[in-house]
Amino acid sequence: MSNIEIQSFDLHAEHHRINRNSWLRASVMGANDGIVSVSSLMLGFIASNASNHTIVLAGLAGLVAGAMSMAAGEYVSVQSQKDTEQADLAQEAHEIEHNYEFELGELTAIYVDRGLSESLAAQVARELMEKDALAAHARDELGLHEISRARPLQAAGSSAAAFSVGAGLPLLTALFVPHDILFGSVIAMTLAALIILGGMAAWTGGASIVRGASRVLVWGVLAMAATSLIGHLFGINP
Repeated sequence: MSNIEIQSFDLHAEHHRINRNSWLRASVMGANDGIVSVSSLMLGFIASNASNHTIVLAGLAGLVAGAMSMAAGEYVSVQSQKDTEQADLAQEAHEIEHNYEFELGELTAIYVDRGLSESLAAQVARELMEKDALAAHARDELGLHEISRARPLQAAGSSAAAFSVGAGLPLLTALFVPHDILFGSVIAMTLAALIILGGMAAWTGGASIVRGASRVLVWGVLAMAATSLIGHLFGINP
């Protein structure tokens, strides 16, 4: 029998796309909402023949309100997920403390279902529980992994920051572009930003760039068309 050389591996040397899921989802959602909502809001005011001051004020108010709303929504949502995780961990810790052998058998059955022989599964389960019983059950019974754990503050902060960056683009456009070409400029800026955002998000996640850009582009166009129509119908007569 040939000797097998056991090498030492860095378990964190490989970087997988799933590691980005928590912050990527919140950041993409926040930036997309910032661009679409504030651009659409400003286009509605532009179509209503509002003054530049009113347009910028509306955009700024939309930026602040939207960023706070995104942060609060993400925090509450992810905190609820974290509360559920903690409750499950507390329950599992109680069961391990008061019914250790049953939990050992439960973990063994999980490894048998995954393809290990019963004897090897029992050995693996026992050794893992001797090292850290709660971590073993959290990972293999509850499906809780460190890279996917709920992080409410991280989600809230990244959403608010991304929304503010996205919302800042139409605001900057309104500040530096003449009023007579502002409507078309905001639309052009928004479409370009959505294409870039959707493409980058898809590329980062390993998906189709064209498909990713198309998704955000279609919904952005619909939102801008709807608010522009409302501004035109109910706006100030020139």
